[in-house]
Amino acid sequence: MKPQIITKDGKPEYAVIPYQEYRRLMEDAEMLADVRSFDAARKAYDAGVEEAIPSEVVDRLLDGDHPVRVWREYRSVSAAELAKACGVSAAAVSQIESGKRKSSIVLLQKMARHLKVDLATLLAAEEESS
Repeated sequence: MKPQIITKDGKPEYAVIPYQEYRRLMEDAEMLADVRSFDAARKAYDAGVEEAIPSEVVDRLLDGDHPVRVWREYRSVSAAELAKACGVSAAAVSQIESGKRKSSIVLLQKMARHLKVDLATLLAAEEESS
């Protein structure tokens, strides 16, 4: 394939190539971006910066289970342990997990820190129940 070169002021400005060649180049570029993303994720995982989340956890979150409960159970933390770490009662944790009680941002921050999850993960549930 020989591209048609269009010049401007005597310098190459554009290269015109057949559309099928353009599509192949775009697919190759997307594949390269995917490979780079995978490599970065693998590096972060190997360094302990990222963790693999079991599909059961993801499924429960997608099914609408409260993220505090999902992450608490995944991390093998009892409601009483989480409550003590966050300075509230186990009943308060239970009410938050069941959607009967709204949580403050400060409490969600404490829970997120103790459960080792992003605050945004826990905030999403609070916003959905509004």
